[in-house]
Amino acid sequence: MDKDKYSVLLPTYNERDNLPIIVWLLVKYFTEADIDFEIIVIDDGSPDGTLEVAKQLEKIYGEDKIVLRPRAKKLGLGTAYVHGIKHASGNFVVIMDADLSHHPKFIPEFIKKQKEGDLDLVSGTRYAGGGGVNGWDLKRKVISRGANFVTQVLLRPGASDLTGSFRLYKKDVLEKLVAATVSKGYVFQMEMIIRARQQGFTIGEVPITFVDRVYGESKLGGNEIYQFAKGLLFLFATT
Repeated sequence: MDKDKYSVLLPTYNERDNLPIIVWLLVKYFTEADIDFEIIVIDDGSPDGTLEVAKQLEKIYGEDKIVLRPRAKKLGLGTAYVHGIKHASGNFVVIMDADLSHHPKFIPEFIKKQKEGDLDLVSGTRYAGGGGVNGWDLKRKVISRGANFVTQVLLRPGASDLTGSFRLYKKDVLEKLVAATVSKGYVFQMEMIIRARQQGFTIGEVPITFVDRVYGESKLGGNEIYQFAKGLLFLFATT
């Protein structure tokens, strides 16, 4: 494959249970597709021991694959990305949630889509072409779709899912967008897309299934959980 490298930014806060699974899945899908990657874990002082788990993962997978860049306290998503980009050695950056609502299996599709049109950013969409949401009640679906619809009408952003936080960016494009973005929290993702359109960046979309965070209930298929458990046992036996 070519020499592209993908840096995954994973902001974490109290994700001790989810982090080993998301990291294992990321490693699996990147390795199977023969894609060069690193995972940058930006933990904001989680009291539940997330950072200790991250340190174990660093031992298992190596410091070149798991890059720990913790911060002392919860400082928010926007600044987590700024912090993460500074340490990213890849020419592409993937942003996603660490709570298993975003499945790493979609990343190779993001990469394929990006390459097809040399796009500046590719966003996962829950609202087009087979994307969807599992585990959301009607109220949340209505609120989310409603927010999305209002934004579509007012801003015509050229993307169907604005609040999603599962995206692939060219690193230099992400740096420009983060520098131009002023909002924090939920609106941050939306503003990033709006700014991208204002600045004339090209945007692609890949349908994803978003799974609401329910640790302990199967967000992943039974087979995947079995594979994960097997992989984990193997890792503990060999490290």
